[in-house]
Parts: sequence; C-alpha cells; structure tokens
Amino acid sequence: MVSNLAGGSSPQHGAEPGTQLGALEAYAAQAHGYLSVGGEQLNQLPGLLRPMVLESWLRTLRGGVDPLDDNDGRGLRGTDLERYRVAHPIAAVMPLVDKLLLRDATSTGLMVVVADQFGRVLSVHGNPDRVQAAAEAGLREGNDLSERRVGTNAVGLVVRTGRAAWIHGPEHFLQRMHQITGAAAPVHDPDGRLVGVLMIAGGVRVARPEILALVKAAATAAEMDLLLAAVRSGHDRRSADAPIPERLGLEVLGLGQPQLTVAGERVPLSQRHAEILLLLAEHPEGLSADHLALLLDDADLDNATIRAAMSRLRSVVGPNVFGSRPYRLRVPIATDVEALRAALDSGDVDTAVRLYAGPALPRSNAPGVIDIRDELRVRLRTAVLRSGEASVLSRWTAGAEGRDDSAAWAVYRSTVDRDSPLYAQIEAKIRVLDRRMGVDATQLQRFDS
Repeated sequence: MVSNLAGGSSPQHGAEPGTQLGALEAYAAQAHGYLSVGGEQLNQLPGLLRPMVLESWLRTLRGGVDPLDDNDGRGLRGTDLERYRVAHPIAAVMPLVDKLLLRDATSTGLMVVVADQFGRVLSVHGNPDRVQAAAEAGLREGNDLSERRVGTNAVGLVVRTGRAAWIHGPEHFLQRMHQITGAAAPVHDPDGRLVGVLMIAGGVRVARPEILALVKAAATAAEMDLLLAAVRSGHDRRSADAPIPERLGLEVLGLGQPQLTVAGERVPLSQRHAEILLLLAEHPEGLSADHLALLLDDADLDNATIRAAMSRLRSVVGPNVFGSRPYRLRVPIATDVEALRAALDSGDVDTAVRLYAGPALPRSNAPGVIDIRDELRVRLRTAVLRSGEASVLSRWTAGAEGRDDSAAWAVYRSTVDRDSPLYAQIEAKIRVLDRRMGVDATQLQRFDS
C-alpha cells in the first residue's frame, strides 16, 4: 500500500521549509509511543508535535478516538452518496476543480479529494490502484473524516479550524492513515460559510509548500466561481448601500467578568453569552443550532434552549449583530483570543505573554471553549519554553499558569548568570517544586498501597 499511495517516489527530506520530514516522522512516531503508554508520558507530546497537530491530538484524545481503530465505519454509499453529491453546492465548481487540479495532479500520481463542510468525503480522484489503497486506509468516498470521528487529518483540521492545513504520515492520529500525506484548503460560499474542502493527497511529495499553495489557489478560485454564480443569478445578498457594520470587541481571557466593547463602551457579559460570542467569532462560517449545542454542552441541548439563549443575547448586543440558519456574526468582532493567536503566529512571544491575562473563560465547561482554552495554553507554553528569553520566562513564571511550571523554571535558570542573586532565587524555587513533587509522589504511593 505504501508504493501505491506514494506513487513509488522516495521521501524528499526537507520538503517543508524549516522542517526535515525525516525528523518530523521520527518525532511523531515517538509521540505515538507515548500515546500507547499514556499517563504522565503524554506531557512529552508538546516537544514532539507541531503546535497545530498537538492541539488536534489533545482534542482527539478527549474525544476518545482509538489510534488503533481499523474500522472506517459505515459512510454514505451507493445511490445515497450520489444523490447527496449531486445536490451539494460544491458540485457547481467541480468543472473548475477538474480544470485546476484533477487533470494535472492525478496525472502525476497524486489524488484529489473533495469533502463537504462536515468532513464527509464526496469524491476521491486519481489512479485506481492508489484510490483503492487510500480507501483501505479510510480515505474512502462517503466516509466521515471529521476530527471528532477519525482524529487528526488534513480535512478534519480544515473543518475544525477553517484554515488550510497539511498533515504528514504519522502526524495522523489513526495509525492506518500513516502512509498518507494531505494538504487541504477550505472553500466558502459568498456569505462566508464553509461549503467544502479540497485536498491533494498522496505520499511525501505532498509535504511541499507548493502543493499547499496549489490547493489554496484552487479553493480561492472555487470561491470566486461561487461568488460570480451568485451575482449572475441575482442571489448576492450584499448591498452596496448597506451601512458599514461597527466593529465589536470581546475580552474573555483571565478571571475577570467577560466584557463586550460597543462604540467604546464596555458591557459586562454573562458566562453563556460570552461562550456563544466566542464560539461564533471562532466559526465565521456560522454554526447550526445542533453544532452550537454540541460546542456549548456535553449534554443534549435542544433547539428551543439554543433559540432562547440567542434571543436573550440579541437583547444585549442588538438585533442585527448575528443572523440565523446558521447562527453567524454579521458584525466584525475583535477578540483577545484572536490577538493572542496573532502574536503567536508572528513569533512575538513577549507580546503573547503580555496579552495572556489567564485562561479563556476559566469557569466555562463548554466543550468548544475548553478546546480553545487548551489550545492557547499549549501553544503559549510551548512558545515560551522554546523562546529561551529571560524576560518572557520571567513573566510566564510570575503568572498563575507558570508559577509551578518546573520545566519553565529550569529553562529560566539556564538564561541567568550563575553568580546572579536571581539564579539563587530560581534555584530555590526549583528545589521547592522538586520537593513538592517528591512529597506528592510519596503520598500517591501510600494511597496506592
């Protein structure tokens, strides 16, 4: 199956800038070893996986996906799949996708995968042998590739984050998908809602920046095609004389009460209203009532409860801030979560630490908020440890999240001169943490006995 998927080509190490694929594979394989052991060994994952992949793995672990699962489940098949595929909005751009991707990519031994907005595979195109090999790994027409169902993969990441992504070999959570490399990009309709995902898949050749750039360009062209079709049919809902929406601000980081800023005035928000606004800001494509319910509560919230919550929120933020079917923000909203991510994306760790007032909505138990909270903490801590900057480490260890972070204190110590009084203070703190960990371990052994 390896040769069928990879098209017989040998690995090209260094295909992704700044990343040696051989090292990436070795680290990911080591991460799978820790995964099989579990327990405290899972704390080693941040040093082995790319931040985006790590966040996805952690969500997958919480979702209970088994990395050894070899059953791809019952997907849409036969006439059911065909009817769904023909009626789906992405069908309108398939002639363009054929022109831009299918002819060239499939002729070079790669595969093109088209999925819907939920991660359901609508079609797989390529050499029949390679398509069959991919099907055996779970990349089959009609299958659900959402992160919730099969864990970390490129299509699932695009659906989850709304951003283009590539996943290489053992970075996939499921071991049966380790021979696949995928580069995927989202396709949105004229209203900004996610309608589908395009992916180029195959072997290591896919782990090149030009492949991701190609699939992103094809997705953008598909979006333009959908927009032009909407204009031609007279269904473009945007109006040239519509008032320019006012930009809102949302603050959810830290222990204080969440705040919404409207026209320079800060308005306190309830926990539930802050959760909803944060989740809508994270999903600009919009959320159905069912999807929003899943992100707000592990229990089954019915649609009537969601409608009531949205009605109360409208009375706070105004009637035109968001639409329904799906629920989607109509007004641009700037969040402190977005600002923190931007600082991390640009490598400005010092600004990121300053922006981090604390966990996102720390009292919230909403699954969607927990995902955001964990993602931010893992990304920030990883960036802090890798920075090696004394000022960054000082600020991190002074905060609630880093106060007892023994690894951060150890890195901080390495940045300070041994003859400095600060070195002695850091050394004393490390000894206290080591002693505390020793006591905790002893107590645990007594309890076990």
